Amino acid sequence: MKRGLILACVISFGLGCEVYAQDATPVDTKVCDVVKNPEALNGKIVRIKGTVVAGFDEFVIKDATDPNCGYPVNAIWLAYPPGTKGKAGPAAMLQIQPARNFTGKFTPPVRNPVTLDKSKDFKQFDSLLAQKHEKGADMCLGCTRYEVTATLVGRLDSVADTALQRDASGKIVGFGGFGNMNAYPARLVLESVTDVTPKEVDYSKNDEETKGTPTGTPAGTSSDLLAAIVAAQKNADGIAAGAPKDAAQKAAAVYGKAGDHPTGVFASYGTANEASPKDEELGAKDSPDGVLFNCTFSSDRLQQDSLTRAVLHIGEHVSELRSPAPGHESVPAYVLESDAWVLTAVSSVFGGQRFLTLPGGYLIWNSSWPGDVRNAKMADTLNDFLNNEAMLGQ
Repeated sequence: MKRGLILACVISFGLGCEVYAQDATPVDTKVCDVVKNPEALNGKIVRIKGTVVAGFDEFVIKDATDPNCGYPVNAIWLAYPPGTKGKAGPAAMLQIQPARNFTGKFTPPVRNPVTLDKSKDFKQFDSLLAQKHEKGADMCLGCTRYEVTATLVGRLDSVADTALQRDASGKIVGFGGFGNMNAYPARLVLESVTDVTPKEVDYSKNDEETKGTPTGTPAGTSSDLLAAIVAAQKNADGIAAGAPKDAAQKAAAVYGKAGDHPTGVFASYGTANEASPKDEELGAKDSPDGVLFNCTFSSDRLQQDSLTRAVLHIGEHVSELRSPAPGHESVPAYVLESDAWVLTAVSSVFGGQRFLTLPGGYLIWNSSWPGDVRNAKMADTLNDFLNNEAMLGQ
């Protein structure tokens, strides 16, 4: 039985629209099959058995049995329909949008609407993924208590290529993709969820290593977003001279002074868990380079010093995407995430943070580690985190 013909546009800028028929019966598929060939099921209603992770800048579905699919991005971004007002989602997120003065070709997508079944299963699913890990004395940046395996049904949106398209001058003139940094080739807009099975993330080793008296709130931090931007800029200035300091200052500077929006970077509080059509339309404001960088931070999961770290982390993404180093114009998400986490760790060190833990219980910084092993420990931990938690391949 058909739902009828609907008009669908490929999200990649510069491509036109096509008409296809959508079946009412969900197509059974797997996460790894989708990331292998994302466009094959574009616009279809699919059913996937997967494990959902709500991390620092992830809200993703990984394969329930084989999470390492062997591709650059081994996950599908998850989103709720507009107006859901769910609690779960990423702690922070950067979404790129064409500005009103965008110079590339742009055709906004037209998608078949999805209605979410807000059943008891969904409410349990959303509630579990929104619970924070709050034990231990360290900063656990964006850490949630559970990951959840479930059967998910929803509309699959996809693109063939998420790479940014640039003109000869390096200006962004086209891009596609979903989720944080628009780096995911596929997105599932949720219609229903069943067979909810939670698994509590094991932080016991991390909590044991970081136990002790909480460090408190370092001076100059705040739960106010503008104050956190100022704190991030001060934090960057306090890093020892060298490449990390230069990168941190550039990352902090992307927000401008006191929320100076003419920079084209917009920072706000919110829960970035919905597939809003307006986010895929031409923006309502201009930008110096024709692109808007929309940065969303969760006021519930990021407070005081963790908010300052998040501001710097997302700022590093903006900095690298907007002004990449020569030869780095098309670096994959793995590299961008790695650079941002290195900078976040460095800022923690110079900010006086005793510990820094990443979602999933990955301790990337411990002030008690001997100096001769710190770099190796941090590098090994980050590599494991990116592959096993963030679902990004080298």
